[in-house]
Amino acid sequence: MCGITGIYAFNEVGRLFSVNLPASSQAIRHRGPDQDGIFYDYYCAMAHRRLSIIDLTEDGRQPMSDKTGRYTIVFNGEIYNYRQLRQKLEKVGCSFRSRSDTEVLLYMYIYFKEECLHQLHGFFSFAVYDKEENSLFIARDRMGIKPLVYYVDEDKFLFASEISALLAFNIPREIDNVSVFQYFQLNYIPAPHTIFKNVYKLLQGHYLKIQNKEIQIKQWYEPTYVPRRHLSKISYEDAKRELVHLLEQSVEERMIADVPLGTFLSGGIDSSTVTAIAARLTPHLNTFSIGYKDEPLFDETHYAELVAKQYDTNHTVFKLSTYDFFENIFELLKFYAEPFGDSSAIPTYILCKNTRQKVTVALSGDGGDEVFGGYQKYYGEYRARKGGLLETIIKTAYPVLSLLPKTRNSFLGNKIRQLYRFSESMYLSNKERYWYLCSWRKEEDAKKLFSSAILQAIDENEYNRRKTILTQHIQGDDINEVLYSDIKMLLPNDMLHKVDSMSMAVALEVRVPFLDYRIVDFAFQLPAEYKIDKRMKKKILQDAVKHLLPAELYNRPKQGFDIPLAKGYKTVLRPWIESLLEKDFICEQGYFDVQQTELLKKTIFTTNNFDQTQVWGFLAFQHWWKTWMR
Repeated sequence: MCGITGIYAFNEVGRLFSVNLPASSQAIRHRGPDQDGIFYDYYCAMAHRRLSIIDLTEDGRQPMSDKTGRYTIVFNGEIYNYRQLRQKLEKVGCSFRSRSDTEVLLYMYIYFKEECLHQLHGFFSFAVYDKEENSLFIARDRMGIKPLVYYVDEDKFLFASEISALLAFNIPREIDNVSVFQYFQLNYIPAPHTIFKNVYKLLQGHYLKIQNKEIQIKQWYEPTYVPRRHLSKISYEDAKRELVHLLEQSVEERMIADVPLGTFLSGGIDSSTVTAIAARLTPHLNTFSIGYKDEPLFDETHYAELVAKQYDTNHTVFKLSTYDFFENIFELLKFYAEPFGDSSAIPTYILCKNTRQKVTVALSGDGGDEVFGGYQKYYGEYRARKGGLLETIIKTAYPVLSLLPKTRNSFLGNKIRQLYRFSESMYLSNKERYWYLCSWRKEEDAKKLFSSAILQAIDENEYNRRKTILTQHIQGDDINEVLYSDIKMLLPNDMLHKVDSMSMAVALEVRVPFLDYRIVDFAFQLPAEYKIDKRMKKKILQDAVKHLLPAELYNRPKQGFDIPLAKGYKTVLRPWIESLLEKDFICEQGYFDVQQTELLKKTIFTTNNFDQTQVWGFLAFQHWWKTWMR
């Protein structure tokens, strides 16, 4: 687990930019505090920041070259089956000088080129430079767990683990207005685009090869999914048994480490399942939870403690006050070189920071909701498609629901908010409903935020083209297509981006057993009714692991990983908000409608009738602008 960055120059002008490589490496030093290294060749240079997990010796240092010096690799991630791959390589005459998975990966590429990707179990982004061929090969893992961003112009190609490392090369900071418009709907920017023109995210399951000035990008992995035709005829009972087997296999692989390891334990089904399996593989497993001292509505630590007690784990609960969370906000925001509006990054960061004091690797339950249908919006989608008397009543109640106060800050307000969104969504087509339920703002509401000059600058055709691509898999009546679309959009761009950025900010490696490709492929060969029905979300997973978990974990509402921000908006965070929405700054910025920002400020400070997550997304953007664009 590390950070990587590099440059491939097309000409002598491009070569001059390699002088910025040390600064680029310094920009991601938090990702790898243990070692750093730089490789220079005439037209290619690469840097690496190391967080030592496997083979802690100097032999595992990167950039790493083969014995001949022809090939050099920089690698971020872990290859869990590297020992088996090493044995395979040794049988064909390959010898090794280290115990690292990096060297195994390097020789896998040397022997098999891009075909090696299909043999890798793990998460990764890596680059291999071939000195003789003068080519650069870059790949990203199947699910997009590890990030890879790049910049290209007529003189050079740059790549890195984070945008901040690209900005250290002094590239132009020209904003992509379509990306901004999508951000204010989704609270993140979907790949392959970023906030900046000419800066892109390599898509999950893709590789890129560059030689001279020619760049080829190809997809090498896609989850096995055929809409409305399921390849597996497995019975429900057999599917449950197979799922448990795959989970056990995945967790066991992800416990390989030469450093202390633990699990995140929220008390939900996903993290509890990972913990239950891991605890049977090691005595007194380290487990970690985060809780709220003064906000019982948001606190789930009781359920986590039940699991910890059942499996006799070495459990640590970080019980924090609301103001403890607010104190960490400015610390974590500096790690986002493009705006990111998911407020659950705040507790994620604090959990990672505290966990890092005791372990270097943590297993999490991320991905279980997207793969098996755990989110409330999936249940809403199911009910909208199936219909019925209750659904008709809620749909017709839309005019009344639109008038009621909607907020995440109370149980009742949150229920009204959910009913309102469901009611409104039922008037839409399947494709439009998917986009609506992915969004925090409707398109017409997002447009109201911007100045007239910016509205004119947003290319509506380009926006519609991107939206069409992101919703292309919503075609029929199969709920699996909604999960599949989220695997492509929500998971890598929001959930995994959040976990990677917040964990690597404190040099903690987080592994995600639910996203083993064998589990994902298996899940998408199952009929949708195995995952969700009128009674239960995430049905097969809950049924399959019921024998592993305390009964109290079932039949309770899913809270999610959120914090009560609204209280802070009116108190400790008020001076910050006032500075971000200050009228002179808004006018100087020239991006937003002044009347709208003044109304937003008044709403925040004088009412509770607002969505705290919408507000957070706006504040995160403004803070980003002040940090990176002034």
